[in-house]
Amino acid sequence: MFPRALARALALTLAVGAITFTAPAAGRAEEIPKAPGHRLVSQYEGAPAAARPVPGQAPPQHPFLAPNGRSGMHADAAGSGTHPYSGPLGHDPRVTSEKIAPIGGECATATFDADGRLITVCGTFTGFLLKLLDPRTLDTLAEYRLPQRSSTVEAITRLDFSKIFKDTSGGAYFYLDDQDRVILADSRQHVLRIAHNQASDGSWRFAVEDDWDLTAHVPHDCVSWTNLFPSGTCDPVTSVMPDWQGRIWWVTRLGRVGTVDPETSRIRSVRLEGEEIQNSFSVAKDGVSIVSDHALYSFRADADGTPQVQWRQTYDRGTGTKPGSVNQGSGTTPDLFGKDYVAITDNADDRMNVLVYRRGTGIPAGGRLVCKVPVFGPGASTTDNSLISWGNSLVVENNYGYENPASLTFGRSVVGGVTRIDVREDGSGCDTVWQSDVRSPSTVPKLSTANGLLYFYEKEPHRLGIDAWYLTAVDFRTGERRWKRLTGTGVSYDNNWAPITIGPDGTVYAGVFNGIVAVRDRD
Repeated sequence: MFPRALARALALTLAVGAITFTAPAAGRAEEIPKAPGHRLVSQYEGAPAAARPVPGQAPPQHPFLAPNGRSGMHADAAGSGTHPYSGPLGHDPRVTSEKIAPIGGECATATFDADGRLITVCGTFTGFLLKLLDPRTLDTLAEYRLPQRSSTVEAITRLDFSKIFKDTSGGAYFYLDDQDRVILADSRQHVLRIAHNQASDGSWRFAVEDDWDLTAHVPHDCVSWTNLFPSGTCDPVTSVMPDWQGRIWWVTRLGRVGTVDPETSRIRSVRLEGEEIQNSFSVAKDGVSIVSDHALYSFRADADGTPQVQWRQTYDRGTGTKPGSVNQGSGTTPDLFGKDYVAITDNADDRMNVLVYRRGTGIPAGGRLVCKVPVFGPGASTTDNSLISWGNSLVVENNYGYENPASLTFGRSVVGGVTRIDVREDGSGCDTVWQSDVRSPSTVPKLSTANGLLYFYEKEPHRLGIDAWYLTAVDFRTGERRWKRLTGTGVSYDNNWAPITIGPDGTVYAGVFNGIVAVRDRD
């Protein structure tokens, strides 16, 4: 550990230096550079697929969210991970990218306004950037700078960059509402509602419409460049989502669950003592589903907005954090699907299990669990990404072994694996439909219900040490890998927990360490 004086000097030096790590507020996209070796690996494998729409009922459209597929990281209020648009089928797909910053710049959640413009939040060393991008060229149309996270300051001053990669706060989880406004919680523990509009000269800008201060409800003595050694508690806000009545719900890392009434600005909250929340959450008419590192909850709000527990279900949280998990607990955002089911994974020591529960409030003791299905190999199974749910089907990927972009350098990869599990029609249990050897280290995968393809972000071991990253399309029905397309080589193309997102125009986007990548069929 550095002496405090030296730490302060180092912090000041790095802070001043970090000021240069900024992207222009608007302008033409600069491609993410590829590492050596990109000409020595396959550019494309497989063959184009035919579109085979997947029958089934889409999740209910949330009245306070943008249309399903456009509103957030998990595509809809139910957390289904499905998009109603057809992604690329593999017809000579081309790849474009935007480099956001000299170091870092990853764009995680991607949403789309009514005209198809891409809205995303990108992480840099000087703070998060809310960006409006042209969906075809990836040119920046507008930019709004959000505050720097305390984990970034800690990482730089204490030379512990794991702080950044295990921090899900600061705006990475945001949503687009029914009026195309961004709702997010920044690193100051404020919830912001931000609109974008076009000026008479054709330029675009972001404007904060509402700012709700949560600091009276959330401890906020956080590390900053002017507060390097805080003596109190810092509890970052992890995620926000609206309920069916329009309240904005928020959760914090240290187990606080709260609401903001947008009409009255009234804030209410409760604490899950001794529990941690690192994932986002899902919402249906019957309540708000939140998973902590100890239990799965269903919440509702009482008359003044105070969160109330409808039911609580513990799960096997194991004895420690696995490589490939952010904390000791479930890594999944709850999936609300089928006949009033909710699904998560646990953190059991030997083999992780997919858990499906009935989510009604009148379920008798011991009758909530529908099935518990172990997945992947003994001693090498975990996920920190949401399941995909469609109909009575669930798809889960294995992230065991991924920690951060340094984990997979020099040609290394994870053990991998993807499994599809179906709940039986009569609700008597679940069955494994197929298993795949796809190695998708850390992405939130997606399903195009319009063409029947699952999209993963894949990396395989390479004997020459080349780190090649691919967009991979898998048949939802059979688990067969249909095709894969090289996106780039090197750490800059590691997606580092960012999701796949399918845009309204059929483009697949993936946030990567140095920005964002787009893949679309050749016109």
